[in-house]
Amino acid sequence: MKSCLIVDDSSVVRKVARRILEDMDYIVEEAEDGQEAIDKCKDEMPDCILLDRDMPVMGGIEFLKLLRSYVGGQKPKVVFCTVENDIGAIAMALKAGASDYMMKPFDRAILESKFEFADAA
Repeated sequence: MKSCLIVDDSSVVRKVARRILEDMDYIVEEAEDGQEAIDKCKDEMPDCILLDRDMPVMGGIEFLKLLRSYVGGQKPKVVFCTVENDIGAIAMALKAGASDYMMKPFDRAILESKFEFADAA
């Protein structure tokens, strides 16, 4: 089974994403901020990460840069998630190492389309 780490300070977003991803047969872990996510990645690198942009302690861009600098940190597919329709923020995330992005709010179809790659693996 594929594993996914959901990194978002919103418990509602984490709960919704968890339900969808578990329905897709993912093993799901959660983190409330980038620092907690880095700690979890050090313990065990997930196959993919759903990453929020704005969080306390450590934001998404900072987390992404740090993740990609670690040995094995290039492995996870990272879907960057933001509420802003800001091309600059999306470009910054892609430059920092995001694999893809999606806008909030998202629905089941959007989230599934971003993570369906695992079904082919």
